[in-house]
Amino acid sequence: QVQLVESGGGLVQPGGSLRLSCATSGIAFNFAAMGWYRQAPGKQRDLVASITSGGSTNYVESVKGRFTISRDNAKKTVYLQMNNLKSEDTAVYSCNARIDVLGYWGQGTQVTVSS
Repeated sequence: QVQLVESGGGLVQPGGSLRLSCATSGIAFNFAAMGWYRQAPGKQRDLVASITSGGSTNYVESVKGRFTISRDNAKKTVYLQMNNLKSEDTAVYSCNARIDVLGYWGQGTQVTVSS
């Protein structure tokens, strides 16, 4: 059974930091491309950051220099370090695992940036 479980979301003030985690099970994590997506109310779900099985990373322009995606293959976990958070970062953040044509999603974790 494939499971992706996100954690680390919450309420933070503008300028603050959060670290999201996505723990996986039931997949060959070492071979998976991992991504973090977010969906704000009334908007579509968009890719925020991704990391390949080889460790190459990619970021949407709006988070470059503030967010860092990383992976720990031994723990089968992907992380998203988010610094200097802004109100526009408020959204439900979900992780995605992709192996060949198969994709899997977690349930999401809420991130709210507000004073």
